[in-house]
Amino acid sequence: MSGAEVKFSRERENANGTDENTYANVTVMETQRTAASPHQTGSKVTPERVAVVVLSLLLAAALIDRGFNYYKHIQTNESLQNMIHELQALKRNLTGESCLKCAPGWEQHGGKCYYFSPTNSTWQRSKNLCLNIGADLVKIDSREEQEFLELKVREKMDHPGDRFWIGLTDSEKEDTWLWTDGTPLDNSLSFWRPGEPNDFRGGDRVDGEDCVTMGEKAGAQVLKCWLDRSCKRDQRYICEKAAETGRSHCIWGSS
Repeated sequence: MSGAEVKFSRERENANGTDENTYANVTVMETQRTAASPHQTGSKVTPERVAVVVLSLLLAAALIDRGFNYYKHIQTNESLQNMIHELQALKRNLTGESCLKCAPGWEQHGGKCYYFSPTNSTWQRSKNLCLNIGADLVKIDSREEQEFLELKVREKMDHPGDRFWIGLTDSEKEDTWLWTDGTPLDNSLSFWRPGEPNDFRGGDRVDGEDCVTMGEKAGAQVLKCWLDRSCKRDQRYICEKAAETGRSHCIWGSS
């Protein structure tokens, strides 16, 4: 707060002897209260601090935005993968080969598994060997299947006589060709080599030729590569069985 101090004084007689004059000497003294204690000074907001705060907020916003975009990217990739898997499953269903599997050493085609033997045996023994592994000598019931087998056999033949037994025979009745399951041969789906079958009898083939092999090392003309041979002859053979099915065999997402 402010205040005033008033002082009265008398002037002594001067050298000339004049009268004393009385006057008031008023001194006004102002005092001010200290605005604040030195220990109560407030914090200062500087431009540098404002810049740091703004930059921190911008960085936090950028990190949040990047995290959100990364999450959306992951979600998009997962959606695309699911779509690919669904399309692959649909394709397998349309081709009839969904969830199919063949054992090692077998070749899959059209929902079936095929085993091409590396060793030779008679027709009957070949049939028994196929039965022992849950299969039978191959039955060819479509042109497309004949195309597949003709190419495979040609690749596996070591020499022109290295043919393969199939499950066709007329051993029960001459010229009545039956598959091993008892069904008769459909003549519209027969692939005899020219001049076959001829049931040749001579030499060690006194019983004639009642079993069928297939194969032309040089390639068959219009797929015709069946020959009747003595069932006692040693040849390689083809076993056939249905491919295994089940959800555990499906391949989801592959390449």
